[in-house]
Amino acid sequence: MEKTIALKGRIDSTNAAQTEQKILEEIGDFNGKLLIDASELEYISSAGLRVVLRLKKKNAQTEVINCNSEIYEIFDMTGFTEMMDISKAYRELSVEGCEVIGEGANGVVYRTDPDTIVKVYKSPDSLEEIHNERELARKAFVMGIPTAIPYDVVKVGDCYGSVFELLDAKAFNKLLAEGVPVEKLAKDSVDILKTMHSTELKPGELPSKREEAIGWAEFTAEYLPEEIGTKLVKLFKDIPETNTMLHGDYHIKNIMNQNGENLLIDMDTLAMGHPIFEFAAIFAAYSGFSCVDTSCSARFLNIQPEQATQFLEDTFKFYFEGESEERIAEIERMSAIICYTRIMRRQIRRFSVDDPEHKAVIDFCKNYLIENVPKTDKLYY
Repeated sequence: MEKTIALKGRIDSTNAAQTEQKILEEIGDFNGKLLIDASELEYISSAGLRVVLRLKKKNAQTEVINCNSEIYEIFDMTGFTEMMDISKAYRELSVEGCEVIGEGANGVVYRTDPDTIVKVYKSPDSLEEIHNERELARKAFVMGIPTAIPYDVVKVGDCYGSVFELLDAKAFNKLLAEGVPVEKLAKDSVDILKTMHSTELKPGELPSKREEAIGWAEFTAEYLPEEIGTKLVKLFKDIPETNTMLHGDYHIKNIMNQNGENLLIDMDTLAMGHPIFEFAAIFAAYSGFSCVDTSCSARFLNIQPEQATQFLEDTFKFYFEGESEERIAEIERMSAIICYTRIMRRQIRRFSVDDPEHKAVIDFCKNYLIENVPKTDKLYY
């Protein structure tokens, strides 16, 4: 049971007492959820804040909704957002006719004008995820990782989006289409990757990718011969926990060039762990998802299949410069095992195994693991 009370105009020392009395009269003996609608509230002073505080003490289910940015900032600066639920009124934005510049599992990225992009999350219940990504982006930025920080949250239809200011920025796949060589972009990509991987975090500062990946292995093991499944889980558990920062979804659609500076976007997958997990995700983006349909990764990245293949090869070559070809091939195979473990789990959980296309992917992953796990001693370098 809910009851909504609207606050309007200005609430300060001149009218706080009268406002409180009027609210109490309207509430009466009501003891359900009390929603204070601040959509028409223009200003609230400390006297007004004390009114809200007393309402919260009287009714623990009191929430403030539909705050404009200025009102929300007052509540946030005074610590009210830590004491009670306070939500913003989000600006509505249409992406109809806007250019799609990227898409991932969680959202679609649109360019709304030459200076602005918005990432629209696919789930309508994504506000917590959006705020988490913003905090992760801020954390990465403070640590020296070149990234774009969202400056606003908007409502797009029934969903929500994060707004970024990227002045005439272009994703690497666009630059590739404009003729910038794969080798040049791969080197630039590796430079950012090394910067990220050289960033040491405190234990527990970001989610553990190792813990997540062990879950992939334990799930997938149930669909493999017992001996191979048991070894697969052990190989994952043997990967050491490290404090290395990982992007988690590192590919050319998530790297933007703005006036000569390269920036990362899509920071919601930020985690910590051994870099092999990063390379497994990179392998998946450029090759792994094309295990049956050889053009799948290229379509996702909006590039040619041969460009996807070269970008993957160049990424390993430049990152592990100085290592032998045999050693690089070994690391790529480790990445592939982790990649196909994850993809097999994903296919089984998301799709029907009766569908020929999805069954073909599952069978490919399964056969790859059956062939390669027995001859693999470890999954880290």
